[in-house]
Amino acid sequence: MAFDVEKVRAQYPALADGRAWLDGAAGTQVPQPVIDAVTDAYRVGMSNVGGPYASSRRTGGIVAEARAAVADLVGARDPACVVFGPSMTALTYRFAAVLADGWRPGDEVVVTQLDHDANVRPWIQHAQRAGASVRVAELDPATGELPAQRVTDLIGERTKLVAVTAASNVLGTMPDLRTITDRARQVGALSYVDGVQHCPHAHVQLAELGADFYATSAYKWAGPHLAAVVAGDPWSLENLHPDKLKPSPETSPDRFELGTNPFAAMAGVVAAVEHLAGLDSDADGSRADRLAVSRRAVLAHEDALARMLFDGIGALDGVVRYGAPQGPCTPTAFFGLPGVEPRQVAERLAERGLNVSHGHSYAWEAVHALGIGPKGGVRASLSHYTDESDVRRLLEALADLT
Repeated sequence: MAFDVEKVRAQYPALADGRAWLDGAAGTQVPQPVIDAVTDAYRVGMSNVGGPYASSRRTGGIVAEARAAVADLVGARDPACVVFGPSMTALTYRFAAVLADGWRPGDEVVVTQLDHDANVRPWIQHAQRAGASVRVAELDPATGELPAQRVTDLIGERTKLVAVTAASNVLGTMPDLRTITDRARQVGALSYVDGVQHCPHAHVQLAELGADFYATSAYKWAGPHLAAVVAGDPWSLENLHPDKLKPSPETSPDRFELGTNPFAAMAGVVAAVEHLAGLDSDADGSRADRLAVSRRAVLAHEDALARMLFDGIGALDGVVRYGAPQGPCTPTAFFGLPGVEPRQVAERLAERGLNVSHGHSYAWEAVHALGIGPKGGVRASLSHYTDESDVRRLLEALADLT
């Protein structure tokens, strides 16, 4: 492995301000190649797709390249399985509408307390409209884990869909996804996996996860905003027919995409995936090969920093960490200082040059299961550009606050 964090950090203009950017779970910063790609797309000139001239052909090329890049990133079988949208939430509502079309009273949907509300509420709302039942898998508040059996025990012959996160956006917990998706497939149910927090911290291979649908957002992995994706199983996508405008394409994935795509952002997506593929300087070969090598290097870097973060927080008497998964997890710590509002903690840390998140972070079911309510907690989340000094500064600041 040849991962040089200082070399990586030098590519991120925002990091030059000297702050410790520990809010990657809320959105990562953007490297210069992505900024350049978005800017260049506008500078050279874009036209909508379908025109018989160079600027339109360039745009069509951007769309094709973006689908191919994401397919490499998540291990999708075919770029035609990559559906773009403005956000994971918007895409999930889009897919919930079409998937729920055949639901009937007596059918069942399984959701979990571990998930971001974007992978809970759309399914609940559509199930209620269809008269279907909703079954909720409960997390273990002591550990922050979601044992697979708590999900699989709820999956039965009337289950139509299982919605589950690949990684919690507040606790970092990564459940045993394959056991869950295998059980769903046994009864003929579909699985919709929220990979928004998973994709930045894993080498994703959809076939290994067994997911029918996997959602991710580019701005969580050094890409631009307004570019989210659902990568689907080819058979599952081909058998879905969402509402669309009469003249809109009948082909997949185009029929799932409402209106005109954000072409400049899609150019940024291509650059972001290329950036991720080049984080290990020894990586070579195809983009998929380079991603495999670079992702392993990034995970080793993040795991070392996560141990430093988790051990450091655990050694502070005045800090309570919510959930401490013993199994696989992302480099994310969710914690609080008893008697101090999470916002106040975040504000005091901000005064020390530390960017952390606070609140419920839309993990609505989780914060209630943990017993802390909508005020939530403080979240420190590491990224591939985080270094030891960032973590050390956070631990020293927390020690001063306790």
